[in-house]
Amino acid sequence: MKKIVLLIAFVPTLLFSQSRKERKALEAQQKLDQVVISNLKTHIQNLTAGKASTSYEAQAVEYIANQFKTLGLLPKGSNGFIQPYKIDNGKRIDPSTYLKVNDKLLEVNKDYFPLAYSAEKKVKGTPAMALRERGAPWFVDVKDLFEDASKMQGGNVEVVIKKELARVASKGATALFLYNSSAVSDSLSFNGREKSAPSPIPVFYITAEGHKKYFSDHSQVLDVDGNIAFKEDVISGSNVIGYLNNGAASTIVISAHYSPKKELGGKSDESVRSVSPGANDNGSGVATLIELARMLSASKAKGNNYTFVAFGGNDGGSTASSYWLENTSINTPINYVLNLDMVGSYSDSKKLLVQGYNTSPVWSEVLTSVSDKKLQVSIDSLSNVTALNASFYKKEIPELTFSAADHQDYLTAADEDGKINYAGTVQIARFISRLVQAIDSKGKVGFSKVSNQHTTAVKVAESTTVAKPVRPDEAAAASLSRTTVSLGVIPDKANNDSGLKISGVTPKKLASRLGLQSGDVLTNLGSYKISDLKTYMQALSNFKAGDKTTLRIKRGKDDKEFAVEF
Repeated sequence: MKKIVLLIAFVPTLLFSQSRKERKALEAQQKLDQVVISNLKTHIQNLTAGKASTSYEAQAVEYIANQFKTLGLLPKGSNGFIQPYKIDNGKRIDPSTYLKVNDKLLEVNKDYFPLAYSAEKKVKGTPAMALRERGAPWFVDVKDLFEDASKMQGGNVEVVIKKELARVASKGATALFLYNSSAVSDSLSFNGREKSAPSPIPVFYITAEGHKKYFSDHSQVLDVDGNIAFKEDVISGSNVIGYLNNGAASTIVISAHYSPKKELGGKSDESVRSVSPGANDNGSGVATLIELARMLSASKAKGNNYTFVAFGGNDGGSTASSYWLENTSINTPINYVLNLDMVGSYSDSKKLLVQGYNTSPVWSEVLTSVSDKKLQVSIDSLSNVTALNASFYKKEIPELTFSAADHQDYLTAADEDGKINYAGTVQIARFISRLVQAIDSKGKVGFSKVSNQHTTAVKVAESTTVAKPVRPDEAAAASLSRTTVSLGVIPDKANNDSGLKISGVTPKKLASRLGLQSGDVLTNLGSYKISDLKTYMQALSNFKAGDKTTLRIKRGKDDKEFAVEF
């Protein structure tokens, strides 16, 4: 009886002791989290302080390099931690380009655009659209090229246009105005990387919108005044690279881009900089990158070396990552890549979006094993590889990208540090740190090619688990056509007879840049009608990277059309 009494008396003491240990561990963790939060705030404030100035990138590069140095990382740029680069990106339309019709100024890239192989000349005259007279501009309707495929030579409309251009120039035309009066989308746009020799005369391509507004009456006589000029398009910037050498046979790359986007909705690089403080995009990603470098430097996970890269450039880091991969000083092979993008706007409702899931069979097991009650995670198996990581994918290197599933303040003045969810960002950093440690003993992470058999994006229903995407052979989309391009939309599970309704878009993917919204209904992609997920995928299968077309949607009672370049 005494033993029973003693045991009963001992149990509350044991429970109290365990509870006290748990409390102490929790308090210690909370103190560590506060240190990380303080660091994140400092990083983001420093990274966004000069965002409106022309010297922003230089300030950001210097700050990141100093942080890497403080953490004891090895410099792996061509100039210490810094790797400057300059890349010829062809040509761009010079601001001196213009087109007036009957004294009305047309909008470049909306109403018209010059073909990249056009002569850089002025044009002036009063031509009749229906007449083709020597010494005057000519108008040519190219509708037959799109309505009758047999007239296409090798399937390349540019070949036919260049032949027509040579012909009309030889007949004395002073300029060529091309337009497409058919209902079939022509998918043409300015291509600055065109390397053809300049044509003898200026060439203007009138868009469907421009044709409707200014050129629909083909019997009219027009007062035309225009000019075409180009300038070099050189992409320049700097990557910042820090290296943690564990003496391992392979290297993990952890990355984030620090520069603002070059263009969105017609905004120039300079205007974006002036209106976007960039706290979330992508100050939060770079700040988390720095703190992960701190965490992993102290980690026992030494099975890989670590390369921490802050990518520059004004295209979200895609050009910069390609340049670094081709000019890296890292000698050990890359095991896998983890990319951080706009993680600061995390919330339980928006969740942490994980992309690239299909690039390795390892991700399924590991993402589930490191799940946490403190973090809501959504795995997106719909989207293709992100733009920044496309260069790694081409080298058959597995990748994951982490971002908030939505970001309302993208490229606006409202993207300020006061809106960052610092506590949530800490949990994201710890989640990624656990993922790296869980993979540490697995050796080489296997690579899988993305089949693009899209499945419905699976969101976490319970905060305690990371949901796995539906297997392609179990999903309704199992038999869909294979695609090589993606809009980056998340289909709504609810059926819609008039098209494909979407429940959201992937940040920085094509749909996001176009301004698509939750609730939009996709109805047509080029000449292909969309009625459901299957027809959407079948439509996508007809396009490849670099193709241009139009996307028609229904938003409420309104019909909208967008120019698309994959």
